[in-house]
Amino acid sequence: MSELTHLDSDGRARMVDVGDKEVTARTATASGTFETTPAVIGLIASEGMPKADVLATARIAGVQGAKKTSELIPLCHPIALTSVKVDFDLNPEAGTISVTATAKTTGQTGVEMEALTAVSVAGLTLHDMVKAVDPEAVMTDIRLDTKTGGKRGNWSRGSAGLAAERENSAALDSPRAGTAAVIVASTAGAAGTRADTTGPVIAEWLAAAGYSVDAVTVVADSEIAAELVRVAKTAPAVILTTGGTGMSPTDATPEATRAILDRELPGVAEAIRARGLTVTPTAALSRALAGTANGTVIINLPGSPGGVSDSLAVLEGILGHLVAQVAGGGAHA
Repeated sequence: MSELTHLDSDGRARMVDVGDKEVTARTATASGTFETTPAVIGLIASEGMPKADVLATARIAGVQGAKKTSELIPLCHPIALTSVKVDFDLNPEAGTISVTATAKTTGQTGVEMEALTAVSVAGLTLHDMVKAVDPEAVMTDIRLDTKTGGKRGNWSRGSAGLAAERENSAALDSPRAGTAAVIVASTAGAAGTRADTTGPVIAEWLAAAGYSVDAVTVVADSEIAAELVRVAKTAPAVILTTGGTGMSPTDATPEATRAILDRELPGVAEAIRARGLTVTPTAALSRALAGTANGTVIINLPGSPGGVSDSLAVLEGILGHLVAQVAGGGAHA
């Protein structure tokens, strides 16, 4: 087990010196579950609680909690947060509210505690807002789900074994040449209520281009961030995603992608959008991104079969050169 960094040689608590750490973009996502009754969830949804604006108040409290983390937890460093987002997902049938918080910064230490504090304070505020009608409500399962940036890189819950494998394997220190993975962001596809018509097409195209495709995975939009982190840890040379790039409330692929990119490739994303605009004006609504994460090329494609076809036509002329350039070969742009 690693030495506990928050203890000195005499076993006394200390604040870790992060002065020599590299400045990197860092994110963390935490979650928790607020358990009450279906009736209370109904009142919250209809703004019928004695204390109105329950979710708005809890959201603001969560953001404030993240900003005050270093004052609440003694050994946390004060950091300059660049973003704190708190979201709620109401489940009336179960009588629960899922609370999720994502914190971001660019600095020398992580934001895990800020994300966890945001969830905790948002949950406490929910309890305060509903205790008059349900004093038995509880906040449970507060946990860190994902983190990016820093010396240890990307991490997601349930992938500790894979992370250890990567640390101990020189073969995964850099992307595996000639390999690729495909991720389909589709809540209906993941639930089995809609057939996946884009993932196999992308995989077939990659195979024809000379790539060995590790897998095609289909996940709900809410799970795309964790899946991207998981797949990136396996270090394929290329990851192509499809779906979740528009303006639907559940579309989250661009945010999940930006969280793990170390360099963006805006020209690639714009070329794909430009190709789509020759077919449909709605291509302008795409928020798709492209870039690299630890040497892996990651490109978001639209979710429609036509959009995928147009995107692959663009990539046909540049992907091989791009991958070679990222790996240190090929001419410079």
